[in-house]
Amino acid sequence: MPKLNAETRYTSDHEWVTLDGGVVTVGITDHAQEALGDVVFVELPEPGRQVEAGEACAVVESVKAASDVYAPISGRISDVNQAVVDDPSLVNREAAGGGWFFRMEDVKEAEFDALMDHAAYQAHLETL
Repeated sequence: MPKLNAETRYTSDHEWVTLDGGVVTVGITDHAQEALGDVVFVELPEPGRQVEAGEACAVVESVKAASDVYAPISGRISDVNQAVVDDPSLVNREAAGGGWFFRMEDVKEAEFDALMDHAAYQAHLETL
C-alpha cells in the first residue's frame, strides 16, 4: 500500500503520485474524494497501456458526478487496484492509501519532479 510522504507529488487535477524504485502509484486526493462525495463506480485502465501525461485513463463516479482521472506523467500502466473496482467506497475511506487507482512503470522521472509538492498543492487548494 502506498504511503504519502514528503516525496509525494500532486497534480492540479487532484491526483497524488508516489515514486518508489521506478514505480509510480496514483490515486486521488482526499480533497477530490470529498468533493465527489460517495464513490459508487471506478473504471481503471488496462495494464500494459501506454499513457501520456494529462491523458484521461480512469473514471471515478459518485452520487454527485463522474470525473476522469488523468495520467500525471507519461509511462506504462503496470498494475491496477482491483479492490477499488470491487468496493468503490474504499476511495472515500482510504483515498491516500488502499484506495489507490493504478501503478505505472517506464515513467519519465523528470515529469514526476515537475509535479507539485505538498506545500504547493496546499497553496493550490487555497485558490479554489
